[in-house]
Amino acid sequence: MTKISTETFDKLKACSTATLTTQLFKRNYRQQFLVGISPLNPNAGSFAGEAFTLRFIPSREDKDWDLGDLKKRGEDNMQWEAIETIEAGQVLVIDSRNDPRAASAGNMLMTRMMRKGVMAAITDGAFRDGTEISKMPFPAYCTANTASTRPAYHRAVDMQLPIGCAGVAVYPGDIVVGDSDGVVVIPRSIAEELANDSYEQEMREKFLFTKIDAGAPLWGTYPPNEETLKEYADWRARQNAAE
Repeated sequence: MTKISTETFDKLKACSTATLTTQLFKRNYRQQFLVGISPLNPNAGSFAGEAFTLRFIPSREDKDWDLGDLKKRGEDNMQWEAIETIEAGQVLVIDSRNDPRAASAGNMLMTRMMRKGVMAAITDGAFRDGTEISKMPFPAYCTANTASTRPAYHRAVDMQLPIGCAGVAVYPGDIVVGDSDGVVVIPRSIAEELANDSYEQEMREKFLFTKIDAGAPLWGTYPPNEETLKEYADWRARQNAAE
């Protein structure tokens, strides 16, 4: 698997999900944004890391433990195995089949991952302990908050295999980036070039915003014409010199 540099991760983390999806669209990736998923703590900050996948199927009484016997919670538990296997710099992405009736995880598992250096946790289902998680400096994204425990409706069956999350294909090792708006999945093979082009777009739009904010018309400014691009090149040169 191709190593992703720290510089690439830093650039991706500095870019909005809106910019990243624009650059993906230019490369014919129509929908890499996880629609319907939002952060429990919008102030937890942006992140970028490698996908570590976990897949749920519906629970069934003869395959799961006695649903009322929580003493057996740690036995035959792929979910806990995933939490102990995931490494620093990775992002847990859970395929919960868009089913929020039971929680995909709670604050204990979030705390364990946070202390291990995991970058974020994402599910297309629900998390529990939402109040506690919303106060943690850890990016956790879901569709809802529910108090119901996971085995009521979910069984974790495998990890580090391709999954679907919120309608988006996620492969182990994909690059996952999130901000206060949501989460986007980037194929690993284009991560470096996408990071470079997205970062440049961020810089360009930062300059263009100052012009629009100062009263410039959209025409010739957004998108920029040759004159505006020359202004931007001069501005960017001054920025680089200052760095």
